Parts: sequence; C-alpha cells; structure tokens
Amino acid sequence: MARGYSQNITLREANISLQQLFEKIRVQTGYTFFYADEVLSNTKTVDVEAENANLAQVLEAPLKRQQLTYTISDHTIIVKKVRVLSTEKLVTLAEVVAPPPVEIHGKVVDEHGEPLQNASVLVVGTKIGTTSKGDGSFSLALPDNKNVILEVSSVGYKTKRVSVTNQTTVNITLELDVSGLSDVVVIGYGSVKKIDLTGAVGTVKVEDMQKAPVSSFAAALAGRVAGVQVNSSDGQPGAGINIMVRGAGSITQSTAPLYVVDGFPIENLDPATINPEDIESISILKDASSTAIYGSRGANGVVLINTKRGKAGKAEVSLTGSIGYQLKPKSIPMMSPYEFVKYQAELEPTTWATPYYFAQGKTLEDYKNVKGIDWQDQITRVGVMQIYNLAIRGGTEKTKYSLSGNIYDQKGVILNTGLKRYTGRMTIDQTINDKLKVGITADYTETNTYGQVVRSLYTPNATASVLARAWIYRPISAIPNEDLVADEGDFSMITPSDFRINPVIDLENQYQYTTNDIIKANGFVSYDITKNLTFKSQAGIMQVKVRNEQFYNSKTSQGSPYNPSNTNGIWGYLGITDGRSFSNENTLNYKQTFGGGHTINGLVLFGVNSYKTLGSSFTDTNLPNEGKRMDGLDESTTASFTNPSIFNTINTMASYAARVDYNFNSRYLLSVNFRADGSSKFFDHWGYFPSAAAAWNLHEEDFFNKALPFISTTKIRVSYGSTGNNRVGDFAAYPTLVLNNTGQGYSFNNAVPTAAAYLSSLGNSKLQWEKTKQTDIGLEIGIFENRIGFEVDLYRRLTENLLLAARLPPSSGFTSATENIGKLQNDGIEITLNTMNINKGSFRWESNFNISFNRNKIIQLAYGQPSLSNTVTYLSQFGQPLYLHQIGKPIGMMIGYIWEGNYQYDDFDNPAPGVYILKPTVPENGSGRVTVQPGDIKLRDLNGDGTINAADL
Repeated sequence: MARGYSQNITLREANISLQQLFEKIRVQTGYTFFYADEVLSNTKTVDVEAENANLAQVLEAPLKRQQLTYTISDHTIIVKKVRVLSTEKLVTLAEVVAPPPVEIHGKVVDEHGEPLQNASVLVVGTKIGTTSKGDGSFSLALPDNKNVILEVSSVGYKTKRVSVTNQTTVNITLELDVSGLSDVVVIGYGSVKKIDLTGAVGTVKVEDMQKAPVSSFAAALAGRVAGVQVNSSDGQPGAGINIMVRGAGSITQSTAPLYVVDGFPIENLDPATINPEDIESISILKDASSTAIYGSRGANGVVLINTKRGKAGKAEVSLTGSIGYQLKPKSIPMMSPYEFVKYQAELEPTTWATPYYFAQGKTLEDYKNVKGIDWQDQITRVGVMQIYNLAIRGGTEKTKYSLSGNIYDQKGVILNTGLKRYTGRMTIDQTINDKLKVGITADYTETNTYGQVVRSLYTPNATASVLARAWIYRPISAIPNEDLVADEGDFSMITPSDFRINPVIDLENQYQYTTNDIIKANGFVSYDITKNLTFKSQAGIMQVKVRNEQFYNSKTSQGSPYNPSNTNGIWGYLGITDGRSFSNENTLNYKQTFGGGHTINGLVLFGVNSYKTLGSSFTDTNLPNEGKRMDGLDESTTASFTNPSIFNTINTMASYAARVDYNFNSRYLLSVNFRADGSSKFFDHWGYFPSAAAAWNLHEEDFFNKALPFISTTKIRVSYGSTGNNRVGDFAAYPTLVLNNTGQGYSFNNAVPTAAAYLSSLGNSKLQWEKTKQTDIGLEIGIFENRIGFEVDLYRRLTENLLLAARLPPSSGFTSATENIGKLQNDGIEITLNTMNINKGSFRWESNFNISFNRNKIIQLAYGQPSLSNTVTYLSQFGQPLYLHQIGKPIGMMIGYIWEGNYQYDDFDNPAPGVYILKPTVPENGSGRVTVQPGDIKLRDLNGDGTINAADL
C-alpha cells in the first residue's frame, strides 16, 4: 500500500474516464500508470476535485468506488482489481497489502550479438513498455511475471514476441528483416511503409554511402539509384556536383532537382555544404505522384534529406577521422625532346628550329637521349583528403539533442587547388506533453575553395587552359644547363593567338579564392488536436554569403605584361553576393482507420516562400603594387575601376496543397495530390499541378499465393501527374531597361548626348512555368522471402512550354523574345536488383545492381526552327558551335567533323619534288585544296560534295 507521496495535484474534472484521470496525473507528477486492459474495461466515469492534494487523496475515492487498488514502484503506479475475501465484504484500499512488483531485466542484440539501441519493448495486452539503452539493456516493473509476453521491435528487424513466464532475466536476439517491407520511406510531408508506397522513390543506404571519402553526399550518390545521374563540372575540389533525375527536362533552364533538408526547401543547394555524416536518410522522388506535392518546383525530381537527431538514452559521443588519396589522372602521351625538335624542324625550320634548337652546331641527333620535362607531371600531385567528425547525441524521453561538427580538407591533384569546409549542426526536440512537440535545427557551414579552374573562362585563348599550357609548353631547352622549370615563359615565341607561359609558375601565382558562409535555422511545432488530427507548422530561414576574390600578378597568364590579349595589366576582381530565403509551411494531417481494414490519410497545406539576393562586384585594373594583392585594389585610378555591378532580386511564392491516401489492408492503394502555386515571377501568378497514383499488392491475394508460393511480394503501380519548373529569372517576364550614356544617349538641343534609358529586351506577360507531364508504370517483385528483390519502372516525361527565344520581325526593334513554345520528351526504363546472398553468423553478403536507359528527344522548338545551336564555350572548330538542339534528336548533342586520319602521300599528285597537289577525287578538309599537305588532318565528307563545310557536321 502506498500513501504519503507528496506530489501536489490540482484537478477539477467532471465525468472523465479513469484513463483520462491517469493521464492528467501523469502530466502533473510524472508517474506512469500500468494496468491490464481488462482491469478498466467496465469502469465508469468519475468526478474529481482536488486542490494541492497528494496521490493517495486523489486516487482513493475514484478507485475504491470501482473496486480497484494500486501500488507504486519507482514512479510506476500499478492498478489492478481488488481481491474479494468473502461474498459480503470487499477489501478496501487500506486493507490490501499488494505483493511487490517484479523487475524484469534484459538485453536486445542483433544476429551478431551487437546491442540494439532504442528497440521497443512492450508488454502484450498492456500499455507498459520501454526502449533499450545504448548497450541494448532494458528493465520493466510488472505486478508479476506470470503469463507475460514481451513484443520487441526495431527498425529494419523482424518483430519478435518472447514469453518471460517466471523469469526475471531475458536476452532477445532480433533477426534482420530482409524484405524491408516494414521500412519507412520518407516522402513529401510525411512517410509511409515501403509496402504501402504508390510512387517511384529511390532510397539510399546512408551507412554505405558514408564510407566513401568524398566532400559531398551527391558525389557518393553516383550509381546508387536507378535513373539518377551524377556528374561533376570539372573534378576540381569544390566544383559543382550536378544531379539529374530521369534525363534533362529543359533546354534553357535549370535541370537540378529541388532539395528539401529537414523539411526546408532549397532550390539551389550546393551539396558540398552538407556534412555526409550528419545525414540520417535520403529519398529521391522520381515520378509525378511523388513530386506533384511540390508543384512548380518538382519537375526535375526532389531530393529529401533528413539529418540525424538526438535519441532517448545515455549521451553517445562519436569521433571519427579518415584520410584518402586522389591519384593523378592518366596523362596524355607527349613528344620526347627528339620528337619535339624534329617536328619543329619540319614545321618551321627557319623561324625556330635552326636559330634556336640547332644553334652552336647542334643537330637533331643531339636530342635523342636527352630527358625532357613532362609538364603534366609538374602541375599535378597526389591529392590528399582529410575528414574529421565529432558528434554528441542523446536525451530523455522528453528532451532529445544532437551536436555535431565536421572538418574537411582536400588538396586537389592540380597545384594550388583545394577545398576546406567547416560545419556545425545543433538540433533539439522537446515533447511538451502528450499533444505538443517542438523542435529546432540550426547549422553553419563555411567552405573555402581556391585555385584556377581547369578550363579557363577569363580569356578567349585556348592556351589559357591549365592543361593546354602543360601540353604545349616545350619539353626541352636549347640552352645548356638551363633550369626550364624556373624559366617564366617562351616570351620570344608570342603571337596574338599563342601565348606560352610556364604552367608551374603560373599556377603558383594564381589567386582565386571563394568563401561561402551559410547559416540555416528552422523549427517546427506539432500539436495533436485529436488522436487522428495533427497540426504542424514549420518555418525556416537561410542566409548565403559568397565572396569571390581574384588577383592576377605579372607572373600569371591573365596578368602577364607579355600576354598580347591582356589590356588590364595587373588586375583584381571582387564579387560579393548575399542571398536570403524564408519558408513557412503549415499542414493538417488526418488519419482514420475504419472497420474492415480501410485507412484514409489526408493532408492539407498552406505555405509561403520568399527569396532575396543582393550583390555587387567590380574589377580594378593596372594596379601599381602587385605585392599587396587584394589589399591593393584601392590604389588604382578612377579610370582603372571597371565593370562595377550592383543587383537586387526578389521573388515570392504562396502555395496550397492537398493529398488523400487510401489503403485497404495494404492490398489496394490510391493516392491523389493537388497543389497550386502563385509566383511573383509571372503576370499570371497561379499554376496548378495535380497527380494520381494507384498500386496493387498481388501477394495479399489468396489466389496469387496459392499459384506462386515462392514469390513473397508483388506490387504493380501506376501514376500520372503534372509538375513545374520555376527555375526562371525573377524578372524574365518583364521588359528590361538599360541606362546607357554612349550610343543610346540623346542629344537635347544639339548638346552633348546624355544618358538615356532604353528597352534591351521585351517582356512577355503570358510567360509561365515549364510544365512536365509524367506517366510511370512500376513492378516490384520479391522472391524467396524477399532475399531477391527486383524492381522495374517504365516512364514517359513530356515537358511542354519550354522557355525559348522566338524570332520577331525586324520592325519590332528586337530580334527575339522569350516564349513558352517548345516540347521535350524523355522515355526511359529503370531496373534494380537486390539480393541477400549470405546472412549467417557474422558474415553478411549483399549485392545491389541497377541500370537505367533514358532516351531524350526534342519534339518542338520555336516556330519554324528545326534546330537551335549553342556555343557553350569559346572552344569551336571552324567557327561552328559545339552543341546542337535539333527536333527529333537529344538535346545538347556535341557536333563536329568525323576524323578520317591524316592525308597520305597517295592522296596527292606529285608533279615536282616537294610539290603536292590534292587529287580531284579526294575531298579537302575545309582549309582550301591548295593548302592541304601530307600529314594534315583528314575529315569525312558526309554529303560527297568534295569539300568540308557545315553540311558535314
């Protein structure tokens, strides 16, 4: 019997059930009630009025009238029926001496004996339970240990029931759930069991991905999800990683997916700013039924990232470190000194070979055994990556926390290139009561990248490329004992189109430094209005500051006084961008299960988003003191201050969305989505994006199981929907005004022309999102208790209203204007095969295979336009563009001539010694018949007209 507990309780309640009374006492005192369901099955409601009363005073009357009693053990109140001593007299609370509770202790481990933390341990038929600690141990206080059955479960493992009759110690081993059907898959604004999923969603085993020593999770995603293509722009540390889902869905706009990190949507996320060790799960939404809930931002797919959060239990401290090496890339074979000098003698015998290489009586044979310099080896090194992670996570049942930090340091394989990243993250989740929960997440990331990009963007000369300078720089010097590595350049061989500088000295003097500072903070409030209805509000902010510094002294190709194309002298550049975004989304989620296995889950949403970017930049040329580097940018004259730029952009969006999911016994599944987005980017603000999906789990049918018993699971699913691509300039629909004080100036009263504003581009009030309509048919099969899993998806993505430049009549004053006029189609198939080959004892062997095929085809371009060319870089051949978009063919085809080898002597007539005239039947290569000589490049004449031109591309 327990009396005298001094917790003060104040209650004034009428007509409440005992369950409600126990819950209110729990909230005020922290005591947990334990009882069998049959104990309270026939109890009546009670009235309670107490002011600063203790436990005994509050419980005495309500329990006595219901013929119940209780005992207290370690903050657990055990309620049971009063024992009857005779047919005429009931034992009162004061007369009962309850037996002491029984303590049951145990441990939960996996098949390898490793402890399982946070495994759920419940007493079957009651509401009492607990979770295992970090070492897998748990304890329970029970009235007795007769006929007690424990149900133990953990994510990824098969649920197990264990009888502990007359036992006080029990050890439980859980088996891995090979099927994974009970695994929870994260989807937009919620989660669902894999068996109940109706859409095409790719998931990643994060623990395997985190083993790769890479700077971003995006790099580690490569090859892990069917239909997801991952590539880097140039492989330099910090270079952008591009993720493309199910092919390119646009010609002129972004094809990057939307990222949602802990519920916070980010349109232009740099994957390198997230520490892979902080990631708990990644889901990639691929079909329209999955992405339509994100409306105008879902056309390119959605990547959902949930980060690790604290869990109840003793604090866990994790400290890891790793080091990785990046080998030098395979070099292109270069000429030996002998071959190089021989080629120079054949190419320009009088200009360079004789006065330079054959001076002082030297001959070609003198260069046969001379060792030359391979500049590819001089500018490269073994790259080193160092990664350090520290994390502390833990908490109580009410308060959970997580703190983590990361340092990533990478030195690239090219000299003077690298990346440094520092991240810190903090999360707190608080359960206020059984209805109200709140949580916050805050993180900071700083990334610093340095070094010249492999392919230069600062000059039209091909020789400005880092690798090109290494390829063309001479491997030998004609001057005895000259240290070629210390020689700054071949300044005597400079031409306007050919500037050669020592690639090592150039790289060592390059200064290109970019700093990204990113701060994100978001929080949520979740309130259970009823047991079926939950309201959740989430808000977040993000600030991204980017500072780009560039400085080119006299020893760099860009700042060298010997460079004919350099008119800036020693110069520097500074650009600063400050971007800020805000997001608030509010949802109501209703879930109801009806008799017969019918379940309905409904979601409604309202959200607002805003994005604002401020930026400025300038270039300072002809700097007088190169020793000060960036600190000397303020020492130039006013005339040297060039290309100043200031910009300010903003856009906002409001959204409404709804989703209804129907589930009948996990057999028949239906999902319907609808979202409306209103954007400030367009005059016609609103766009509407619906979708629907259905799935059928055939293995739930008796006839299927009888006919094919070896097949464990079979699901057929189909979906269709519409999504949008809002990656459009903030003012793309509006006309552009430019202020100019030169050619467009106006002369008032015949005076000097003054500045004038003029239209540089037409707006389009009818401009809208690019929209993608997608159909998906999927089949999932599991064989032999799902030890073999097979999944295949067929899809078609039709993108309409492509934003393209439509030609205008010259009388309009403009050559073109942006319109929604094109169409693009992606057809594809995705195949995934997973097998559990061996899972015995401590040995486990899994295999994962996926392959996908995507055919991209342009259906329509601008009116009357069969093709669209795009010179992406300055690198072109004979003035032709590198890329071509043509109706009926994939976008971005690289175009060029087909190399047929080199012209041989047999291709020429030889009327006199040293005279070679191309035979009439042999096509020339585009440089003119009289200039072609043996050894020149030979190209294929596709149309057979005897000459090489644009018709042969």
